[in-house]
Amino acid sequence: MSTLPMIDPSTADGPAADLMAGVRRELGAVPNMYRTLANSPALLSGYLGLSGAMGGGVLSPQVRESIALTVSQSNGCVHCLSAHSFLAEKVAHLSAEDIAEARKGHARDPKTAALLSFAATVNDTRGRVTEDDFDDVRAAGATDEEIAETIGNVALTVFTNYFNIACNVPVDSSVTAVEL
Repeated sequence: MSTLPMIDPSTADGPAADLMAGVRRELGAVPNMYRTLANSPALLSGYLGLSGAMGGGVLSPQVRESIALTVSQSNGCVHCLSAHSFLAEKVAHLSAEDIAEARKGHARDPKTAALLSFAATVNDTRGRVTEDDFDDVRAAGATDEEIAETIGNVALTVFTNYFNIACNVPVDSSVTAVEL
């Protein structure tokens, strides 16, 4: 059971209701994490803003979902692993093998592999990366914009990992729960 209540979109009012109505229009439903984030409309709004901005960046959906899988596996967030495995398959069209490899921080494409390795380093060192780490990802062909967005996607994933773990948000019934 969630340690914060999941706000029912049908009984919510004010900014929480407006935000969840937007989520429903966009996704067709209001997932459990969004319902829990709605305890603070400011937090839900902030999450939606950063998530939307990252979705409009230069990193492909495949790379963004792979970063989320790498980081969520490292942080032990079953909720996020389940959701991002679903999104990686259904939205980013990654294969089961690609999803399994991303959970380990690996990819077949050398540039994606370098971005995932960099993402893992950012997460594991809590941002204390070295010049050598930057040199390595640049040597694989990553631009500074891609590097900056990788850091942003790590931060977004860490936020959702910590939130879902701390609040014990249940995996949505439409998503198959995965194991660590």
